[in-house]
Amino acid sequence: MSADRPPWERYLPGIAALRRYERPWLRGDIVAGVTVAAYLVPQVMAYAVIAGLPAVVGLWAVLAPMLIYFFLGTSRKLSIGPESTTALMTAAGVGALVGAAGGPERYAEVAAIMAIAVGLVCLVAFVARLGFLTRLLSRPVLIGYLIGIALLMIVSQLGKITKLEVEGENTWQEVVSFLNQLGQSHLPTVLLAAGVLLLLYLANWLVPRAPVALMALLLAAAVVAVFGLDRYGLDVIGEVPRGLPEPRLPDLGDLEVWALLPYAAGIAVVGFSDNILTGRAFASGNGEVIDSNQELLALGTANVANGFLQGFPVSSSGSRTVLGDAAGARTQVHSLVVVIMVVMVLIFAGPVLESFPDAALGALVIYAATQLINIGELRRIGRFRRSELMITAATAASVAIFGVLVGIGVAIVLSILDLIRRITRPYADVLGYAPGVPGMHSLDDYEEATAVRGLVVFRYDSPLFFANADDFVARALKAVDDAEQPVEWFLLNAEANTEVDLTAVDALEELRSRLKQRGIRFAMARVKRDLYRRLEPSGFIREVGDENIFETLPTAVREYVRRYSMRHGKLPEGVPQEVLEP
Repeated sequence: MSADRPPWERYLPGIAALRRYERPWLRGDIVAGVTVAAYLVPQVMAYAVIAGLPAVVGLWAVLAPMLIYFFLGTSRKLSIGPESTTALMTAAGVGALVGAAGGPERYAEVAAIMAIAVGLVCLVAFVARLGFLTRLLSRPVLIGYLIGIALLMIVSQLGKITKLEVEGENTWQEVVSFLNQLGQSHLPTVLLAAGVLLLLYLANWLVPRAPVALMALLLAAAVVAVFGLDRYGLDVIGEVPRGLPEPRLPDLGDLEVWALLPYAAGIAVVGFSDNILTGRAFASGNGEVIDSNQELLALGTANVANGFLQGFPVSSSGSRTVLGDAAGARTQVHSLVVVIMVVMVLIFAGPVLESFPDAALGALVIYAATQLINIGELRRIGRFRRSELMITAATAASVAIFGVLVGIGVAIVLSILDLIRRITRPYADVLGYAPGVPGMHSLDDYEEATAVRGLVVFRYDSPLFFANADDFVARALKAVDDAEQPVEWFLLNAEANTEVDLTAVDALEELRSRLKQRGIRFAMARVKRDLYRRLEPSGFIREVGDENIFETLPTAVREYVRRYSMRHGKLPEGVPQEVLEP
């Protein structure tokens, strides 16, 4: 945070953004808010039913979370509220607890208590500053996650655009169910969906700045109403419930608080991971930073408030975030527009949305999902490192097949394994001097580079620890064996060796001893003070000798040249003149 901004802005980023709001953003936020609201109303009602609650509860569960996230959230485009994965997990958790809580009539009460428990888990994590765990979510994981979410979004809409009853407990089963019924698709529904989809792509190509998503929805609703296409069996949103929620304190009854924790913790992990990944995916890059700890505060507070408004656990919605972005959202002001629209629907504006065709909504979601698949970014990852492209593919497949929680878990494990693979056998090289190039550089980087006669300057680009200790010793000795003989000094350039453990110290001592047996002096350069303090208690510094430890490479090389000259009566070959002059 810049010095000219007050400290409170860290905890109220929404107010900070509002203070710097620019008028040209308003049109995009309003259009995005209306578009998202049109899609959100039927969606969150369906999620409430999935969670085992009355449909109107889905609309109630939008209000507090979006308002709170406006004030506390760090993403400008993230849309939070009811979401499919957390709805399913809520149904599983509440269903397992209602017996102990007093029976099915207590279902809504337990769902509200579950929301509060999820919020408290997030708030405890915020106090403990556990947001750092999201650093395990790399760029390839993020791209793969978005592709997986895109596939989930597309599969979730297959029933809407064909009027088929697509069933299945996972994505694969839903795809099989869809393919088995494909010949029974409802032709008018398919044609309307195809027409809306074609219109969206054409409009995005011809007039990319126009509010194409909202225009397509309104046009589809108008066509259905004017030409009476509903007589052909086209499904519309239908009746929208009325009434605002009343705040109240949920009654625990006989429910054991500790019984809630496993379910609440699982929902919190999924919801928070979803928030961070989706928020980062849509970060504008124009000074927008997704603060993981602040996101814990925002998500936790939103869920606690939702519990007191008869809601259920919520997290972020990838599909609604995509829609908002495609419709031109610039800030969280678009979420305020959504809240206003939902309140209007709950009070009096339901009939406006009741005529929106399901097929048009499904086509809109599929269009938005395809915008998540960034082919250019996949090519960039593939060019950079094949292993990271494999992580991207594995993340996408895992999210699409097994769901968000398992998919993210698989991706994190693969990322850690790839990291371990790279740091257990990192890049290592021997340094020398290249004509006309200041400093020491890898002999492999410059064809004309040469080593100083009798001196092996070795660099190992990784912290030293138990997993790469043997590799370090083996490659250091190989560098000596491959050098022009006889070698008199082995100089370890320790600039990248910022951390050591006891196994690594033993490896350093083994290397020093084996070199000593061959008559080669072991020395170190660019030893940071922290590394020096870690090596000193082990006795390694005493064995090496302070006279053989140097702050810089030039200092070490000059000392080698001085001792070589005293021993041989001449300068070693390969030392530039400027190095000899302090």
